[in-house]
Amino acid sequence: MSIIDNKKALFDYFIEERFEAGLVLQGWEVKAIREGRVQIKEAYVVVRDAELFLIGCHISPLISASTHVHTDPVRTRKLLLNAAEIRKLIGKVEQRGYTLVPLNLHYSKGRVKCDVGLARGKKLHDKRDASKDRDWQIEKARLMKSGSRIKD
Repeated sequence: MSIIDNKKALFDYFIEERFEAGLVLQGWEVKAIREGRVQIKEAYVVVRDAELFLIGCHISPLISASTHVHTDPVRTRKLLLNAAEIRKLIGKVEQRGYTLVPLNLHYSKGRVKCDVGLARGKKLHDKRDASKDRDWQIEKARLMKSGSRIKD
């Protein structure tokens, strides 16, 4: 079950591969995510000391958060993958033109997971082509729908 999707990442990047990663979260963060108070539009993934971290993910604390817990909405959160996947990602990211972007947050067996995409940036003309294709698909669907009414 998806919590939130990063539509901007799909517009700005070609996604080569997807990996499912766990997140190290605090209790108040899990409660806020379950309430849907999370934003990953400006988030990105970095590699530090052979570990992956999610930076820029904003989780708004609930009003009912405990008074003795200091909440930092945009703190750096560690991503959990197995060592072979991390080595593979590090090797790819060191190549020119690849980056890691969070694609969505979802539940898997009751846990919050993050899909991380190995991505290559789109140029402006690629974005225009994608926009033209999307518009054509919408127009084609509209024509097919109106054509089926005429036949009836």
